[in-house]
Order: sequence, then C-alpha cells, then structure tokens
Amino acid sequence: AAAGRPEIRLLPGRHKRARTGHPWIFSNEIDMTAAARGLTPGTLVTARDAAGAPVGVAMFNPRSLIAARLLAPDAATEIDRDFFTAAMGRAFDLRTRLFDAPFYRAVHAEADGLPGLIVDRYGDVLVLQINTAGMALLLDEVLAALDAVAGPAAVLLRNVGPARALEGLEEETRWAKSAGSDTVEVIEHGVRFAADAAGGQKTGWYYDHRENRRLVAGLARGARVLDLYSYLGGFGIQAAAAGADQAVMVDRSQPALALAERSAQLNGVADRCKFVRGNVFYELERFATAGKRYDIVVADPPAFVKAKKDLRAGARGYRKLARLAARLVAPGGFLFTASCSHHVSAELFAGEVRGGLSAAGRTGRILSAGGAGPDHPVHPHLPESAYLKYQLLQLD
Repeated sequence: AAAGRPEIRLLPGRHKRARTGHPWIFSNEIDMTAAARGLTPGTLVTARDAAGAPVGVAMFNPRSLIAARLLAPDAATEIDRDFFTAAMGRAFDLRTRLFDAPFYRAVHAEADGLPGLIVDRYGDVLVLQINTAGMALLLDEVLAALDAVAGPAAVLLRNVGPARALEGLEEETRWAKSAGSDTVEVIEHGVRFAADAAGGQKTGWYYDHRENRRLVAGLARGARVLDLYSYLGGFGIQAAAAGADQAVMVDRSQPALALAERSAQLNGVADRCKFVRGNVFYELERFATAGKRYDIVVADPPAFVKAKKDLRAGARGYRKLARLAARLVAPGGFLFTASCSHHVSAELFAGEVRGGLSAAGRTGRILSAGGAGPDHPVHPHLPESAYLKYQLLQLD
C-alpha cells in the first residue's frame, strides 16, 4: 500500500525535471543512502524532493543509471491491478481507434505510462517484452490487467535484449498463458505474413514500419524492388502484393527468409519474389558489378549504433549503405533508407544519407522523412524514444 512504501529523497534542486513530467530520475539525482542502496531492484517507492514534498510513485532500481521510473505524479496512487487495467485500457482503446485489425503495438512503454513494458498484439496472441526490474516484479498484475482488457488466448514473454542486462535481469522466452504456436500470423494492409514470435527478432515483427511499408508499396506497381535486410519480407512482399514486377529480398538469416518465402506463397506472389541469403554490403557490390538496377531500393538495417561509443563508426555505416544502395537505383527510381539507432539523431542520419548520395554521384529530392507509426508514440519528455528515422528519396 502507498502508506507503507519505502521512500527515496532527491538531492537539492534535482526534482525539477520530474515535476515537469519527465518519467526518469537518474542515480546521480538521488540521495543514495545505505537504505536506498539496500532496496530490491524494482521496489515501488515514494519519491520526495530534498524538502520532503512528494514527487510521485516510482519503480526504483539502485543498480541502474535510470534509478527511478515514475508511474504516477500523485504519490498516493496505488500501483495495483486497477492501475494497470486503466493504463492498458487507455493504450488498447487508442490502438483500436487507430487500426481496424488487431495487429499492432498495444503498449509502448513510457509513452503509454508503463515504463519498461512492451506489448505487441497478433490477433488473440500477445507478446510481452519486460525491460525493467519493476515491471518484472509486477508481472502478475500486468497479466491480470491484460486478461481484463484484451482477453488473449495466449501470452508469450519474449524477455530478450540489452535493456534487461542494464536492469540486472536474465533473458528468457516462455509462455505465460496457454502455450500457442511459435509462429504467429500478421495481417498488414490486407497482406498476410508469418512471423516467429518466440525465436525471431524482438517480438517477431516490426510494427514500427507499418505506414512506411504502405508508402513504399504505393510506388511499387510495375517496379523492380530490392529489399535489403529484408527480415520477413515486410517491404518486399507488400510491394509484390501492390503489383511490383519483381521483389528481391536480401538477408543473412535463413530462417527469416524461409518465413518470407512462406508469406510470399500465402499471398500468391511467390513467382515474383526472389530470396537471397547473404551479407548486404557484399551483395550490393556484387549487384553493382553485374550492372543490376532497381526502381525501388529499400535499405532498413539493424541498429549500426548500439552504444554511444559506436557513434562515429556506426554513422559511417549509414553513409556507406546509402552510397552502395544509391548506385543500384535506376534514374527516376526511389531509395527508402532508415535507422533504428536511438543514438543517431535525425539530423545526423540525414547528413550521412546526403554524404552517401554525394559519394555515389547521385542527386535527387527527399519526398518524405519521418519515423515510426502512431502505435509507437513518443513521450514528449523523451525525444530519445523517437528511435526510428527514415528518408524516402527520388534519385535522378
């Protein structure tokens, strides 16, 4: 209960960001007493400023740089099943307003008021990713709230990724409610896909590019399309379904390409799809040497910059990718390129793409630039949560 909750004190003057709505309190902003350091990672605490006035209720981890994650500004708020049911209800209501089919990111962590919790929905199957010690301790309440709000047939915990290590959590993949099939179906813009929720990347599918795949598919009628880092063929198969003459998908993962091939068959476009297993940079050189040209080239790589120390080398990777991809775009054709590295700003990314085009001797125009779809909202005080950047260009 709120009354018996442990308390943490912020250092003098360090409460201002939290009071204006920022959801994080860093370890160097907190008076780390022996009692605070002794708390179990994930413990619910009342945060107070140096004068003792309440700042809010938070999940506290003394071992993490982001030591406190605020759940509510009113310290009297009970963090119980009702709290989670209300928060989940708001998140799911928003998605049902945005989308007409139950395939979307249903909960996007801080932006939905639930730090450290990701929920992706595949029809009546939910896949959860828990990235904070606090959410791990509250898992039973989270699952009960999901049952009340969405009534899923099955729930998979896909607890993987570097964020868990920072919170002192082990990786695990397990069914929390009635084991389903590891392969789930996604329906996007009327196109069916097979995704591996248990063994694939993240939670199995990248909903963040939904609107961007629609954008590219809208240009694809009669086109030759090259989909680099294709994973499950999201861009390539959408393009084929929209009338592309040919879609070539390149990825280094054989299991991902096998699922993409299955999806191509599901949609009756397998005869226009080709799957190439290989290193993208190597294949780009090979295609260029062979004189291949495409009307649309999609370059959506995994994060080249996983940590701040990799920023310079990773940024060069985006420049190299833009240079090699641009060489394969037919005159008047289109280049779609993206970065999902949250350390790379939109400005830095745009600069690297520009540099790559110059090095390839290409000019053109930016038709569209943006980020993730509306089921990946951004917290107003956490611009770093706007991790995805893309540019769509037409090249001369």
